[in-house]
Amino acid sequence: MRLAHLTLTDFRNFTSLQTEFPPGPTIIVGANAQGKTSLLEAIYYLVGASSAHASHDSQLIRLEAEPRIARLVAELERADRKETIEIRLILDTLDNGQERLRKEILINGVKKRAMDLHGHFNAVLFLPRDVQVVEGSPGDRRRELDMTISQADPDYARLLSEYGKVLTQRNALLKRLRERRGNVGELDFWDKRLAELGAEVMLARATALAQFQVLAAPIHEELTGGTEALTLHYRPAYEPAGSFDEGAWLTGSLREGLQAEFERLRPNELRRGMTLTGPQRDDLALQINGLELRHYGSRGQNRTAMLAFKLAQVDWLRQRTGEQPVLLLDEVLAELDPERRGYLLKRLTESNQALLTAADIGMFNKSFLERATRWTIEAGSLSA
Repeated sequence: MRLAHLTLTDFRNFTSLQTEFPPGPTIIVGANAQGKTSLLEAIYYLVGASSAHASHDSQLIRLEAEPRIARLVAELERADRKETIEIRLILDTLDNGQERLRKEILINGVKKRAMDLHGHFNAVLFLPRDVQVVEGSPGDRRRELDMTISQADPDYARLLSEYGKVLTQRNALLKRLRERRGNVGELDFWDKRLAELGAEVMLARATALAQFQVLAAPIHEELTGGTEALTLHYRPAYEPAGSFDEGAWLTGSLREGLQAEFERLRPNELRRGMTLTGPQRDDLALQINGLELRHYGSRGQNRTAMLAFKLAQVDWLRQRTGEQPVLLLDEVLAELDPERRGYLLKRLTESNQALLTAADIGMFNKSFLERATRWTIEAGSLSA
């Protein structure tokens, strides 16, 4: 898989950008606030129309843009075909003066939903703040896992969306029931439907994480010279009987168990007006030599674990889709010691396409520089 061409119009600080991207590694050098991160953000936005940096997509539209529209157009080259993705972010002003954002997504000229993007462009994004996945909230870890699975399995993205809709309906009913409005018997339907979808989400997550473990462990072992062992553990909010490793998890038994758990928790849920278990409360743990990094890991250990986890995602996506994902690295090398930096650069030379940003070209060794294309970015403008 390769990003062949990208056009940006009024995206972040890019008034207008049109550029072709070569295969292999490309280094984008520039000072702070020149557009390095925004460029990678725009490319990763093609994965699922979700920003890795903005809290709201309206922030992606250039402040001075008139009309208030940002546009991204990408030409992709896959092993068996070429594709075009176009995303328009349109900020409308309503009659009451409030603003509303619209997304228009076209794949090969045909209008699609945001979830339909999954599977068309695959990329793995490395950020210095990725360590937050280890140290942050369960939601950070769920998003990391869900985004990767969705790239390889668009049906999983649709499953998550449907689960979210059903969860919203069930929570709304629980709130009405807490206020003594509605019929408690209505919960039976939503319990059954949420358990059906939840079981599929749990099984997909557990399966993917077990596969990540197989790939990440040897990478981490090499990064640490065999002194530390990385393990990844899935921790569902509802813990079914039996071990996943023993093959005890089946969709049917998960569904029945989750539905029984809803029934058991019903009195408490009615008091609180919300769903208290299910995949929306799942977590995953990264451990070194049996100790959970979130509680006991040093900054260096957490960073190394995330590097191994990210590289495992690269290998997993390649195995699942048959194509190498595009690698996007934003100032990551500055966070690594020379040994880990060398290991990562070696892996990058083996990729079909990698884009790396840096403020200092001295971060790269001579052999990597000889293989890489080098660009400069200044005020949102790229030059060779």
